[in-house]
Amino acid sequence: MSLSISKVKFFRIVLGNIVICATITALLFLTVSTNETPRGADAQKSPNPYYSGSSDVKVSLMVNVYWGTEYIEPMLEIFGKYNVRTTFFVGGSWVAGNAETLKRIYSAGHEIGNHGYYHKDHSKLDAAYNRKEIRSAHEAVKDELGVDMKLFAPPSGAFGKATLAVASELGYDTIMWTRDTIDWRDHDSELIYKRAVKNIKGGDLILMHPTECTVKALERIVAEVFAKNLRIAPVSEVINGGTQV
Repeated sequence: MSLSISKVKFFRIVLGNIVICATITALLFLTVSTNETPRGADAQKSPNPYYSGSSDVKVSLMVNVYWGTEYIEPMLEIFGKYNVRTTFFVGGSWVAGNAETLKRIYSAGHEIGNHGYYHKDHSKLDAAYNRKEIRSAHEAVKDELGVDMKLFAPPSGAFGKATLAVASELGYDTIMWTRDTIDWRDHDSELIYKRAVKNIKGGDLILMHPTECTVKALERIVAEVFAKNLRIAPVSEVINGGTQV
């Protein structure tokens, strides 16, 4: 009788250990599954932004436009004088009030890029709000020019994972810069010139804005680019096969 009782106890102990092991295994599996990259659309890695291109001979003078028009015409005149074509990233709300200026930029042969609608900090926006900002600006330009933009420059260079994912979903490459003239803050044409051209090389994306001091420095910048045996081109040409980090 005691032998039978011992067998029962032994069986219960073995069964209990099996249950414990099974429970631990299930918990481990659940933990690993939770930490795995989600399947489907969420599993896709967000594309990285471009900070430069791979061209050995081309650079871009990318112009972010969100306010005013008074210095755009002088910039267009200088670009025209040197037969330069580049990229203007425009804000949607700016487009709404400056459609004729937008058309002059485009008719002069320049590429038009997306700069969001209300100049928001995209790093703080969720996917839905990022989508609204980018798409609204896209539609504003499409209504005026009939073109579908493909390049998105986040206002102030602020972006998050949602920004990159949504931009890609909408068919956009996200564009940053190689060198920043900081012309919106420092109203010094000599400083703007130096920031734009010091150690310049092929593939550089040079950020500027339509400011008075930028206009004063612009012709020298263009001349120095040419003196280095480089060409100025739209961003899309410079990043073709470009470097992402």
